[in-house]
Amino acid sequence: MTRLARTRQSRRLSPENSCEHQQFAPARGAGATEVIAPNFKMRLSGVTSTIIQLVPLMRKMGLAIEALGPGLPEAIPRLKFWQYPRLLFRPTGGMYRVWHARRNTEMVGGLILRHIFRSPVKLLFTSASQRRHKWFTKWLIRRMDAVVATSRKTAAYLEVPNTVIMHGIDTDRFCPVADLAAAKRALGLDPTKKIAGCIGRIRRQKGTDLFVDTMIRLLPNHPDWMGIIAGRTTPEHTEFENDLRKRIDAAGLTDRIRFVGEHTSIERWYQILSLLIAPQRWEGFGLTPLEAMACGVPVVATDVGAFSELIVEGKTGTVIAPDSLEAMVAGAAPYLADEAMREASGRAALEHVHANFPLRREAESLIGVYRELLGKAA
Repeated sequence: MTRLARTRQSRRLSPENSCEHQQFAPARGAGATEVIAPNFKMRLSGVTSTIIQLVPLMRKMGLAIEALGPGLPEAIPRLKFWQYPRLLFRPTGGMYRVWHARRNTEMVGGLILRHIFRSPVKLLFTSASQRRHKWFTKWLIRRMDAVVATSRKTAAYLEVPNTVIMHGIDTDRFCPVADLAAAKRALGLDPTKKIAGCIGRIRRQKGTDLFVDTMIRLLPNHPDWMGIIAGRTTPEHTEFENDLRKRIDAAGLTDRIRFVGEHTSIERWYQILSLLIAPQRWEGFGLTPLEAMACGVPVVATDVGAFSELIVEGKTGTVIAPDSLEAMVAGAAPYLADEAMREASGRAALEHVHANFPLRREAESLIGVYRELLGKAA
């Protein structure tokens, strides 16, 4: 049994690594709800993904939390429309609820609840942005009762006191696969090929073109490798994707660089990778390196978002200058050429995520902020 397999097996057998052993009874009904996690966006995004992962876990941990809004799976605990009026009253057994906003629109919603409808809410905002805020965003943030930053870089752009709580990852969902060849065959891929992947929406901001050009440079010298691009192309970026396809076709690599579309079971695509390349030109936080490393995959990523705070340079991956094709080619080339280095980096990446970025740690830290807000209110 390999070290990787032993790690996976020990995790599955050890109850402290699973939420399922917890015996908390989820709270029911808006009257008892302590925390509201609004989601004011129909389309799937990183914020939506965070809510989808955290709300069920926090319920299992005993927190009376509900999501609110569209764009969420039916299985996510959330308030029904007819329950909204209950938010105007104090929760059962408490003085206030926490309204946890992650977007400007949700901060506005919280302020409307509190100041127009006189709802008893304490307002919390999580910021992932790494740029100077516009005046309206600053105005909203100053009216929050507490602010969380998702990284040290993000915290540097905030002008109010804040707590840094980095995102975690669900290591039961994102984990190495036992039979790599079978996993590749199940996705219609050649099981003999090693795979470099780029996962995320297909657009210039995400650097998809840099990944394609890197593969066009490297694949001719590595016949045992191929590349995949997993993500959605919205209508306004269709021409961008078509141009990439033309580049790939002109290079004679149509069969070796594949667009595989968007998938709800995205973990299956991480699990078949030998290398993730995260080529973003800009990112708020960026979960893709964590999701890959949790599957035992090393990462080459641009120095944007929180990537440099997630990757251990030279151990779990490589951080490169953003928007530089030459840097990306130079950063990725050693992983394609050196199997021993790549496998060692994959093992280190898996251990790093389990030690430092479990989803439960993020949940516990946020619950601490909620309790502090509710305690101060009480």
